[in-house]
Amino acid sequence: MWTMNYDEAARYWEEKDRDSAHMEPQALKARIEEFITANNTCALATASADGDFVRNTPIEYNFLDGWFYFLSEGGLKFRALKENENVGIAIYESYGGFGKLKGLQVTGTAEMVEPFSAEYLRVLEFKKIPEDAMRKLPHAMHLIKVAPAAYDYLDSALKKEGFAIRQHLEV
Repeated sequence: MWTMNYDEAARYWEEKDRDSAHMEPQALKARIEEFITANNTCALATASADGDFVRNTPIEYNFLDGWFYFLSEGGLKFRALKENENVGIAIYESYGGFGKLKGLQVTGTAEMVEPFSAEYLRVLEFKKIPEDAMRKLPHAMHLIKVAPAAYDYLDSALKKEGFAIRQHLEV
């Protein structure tokens, strides 16, 4: 009978990364931020504290001063965020074959921004949303702020530059 070796599979990239060519952290960070700002939609993964509830929400983001911001009316993601601040973000381009992979996984922690606080208003201004229009809504939009802790960047084009196609960066 076959038994899946989950531990071995989980260690795959850690083992492969040991002998890989890594980019200098500042250059990698610049490449990652370029990718983030070139896109605006991701999958935001949230989970309850005990893991019995998981949600993965396609959502628009804004990246401002190193933070991810998500404006949301509500939804089940808040059920998980109430219990667990740890989140995952996935940003990726359409699959075009193994030689054209490009995507980013982000792990981080989420917090809620108080409606109409200075930070909330700064994000509205960045998004070019008039404050008075937001105040007219029956309920304030919720603003989720995510602090990235680590990035896992995958880009097939890095191989042509002499680097491993997967790069990891702790923030």
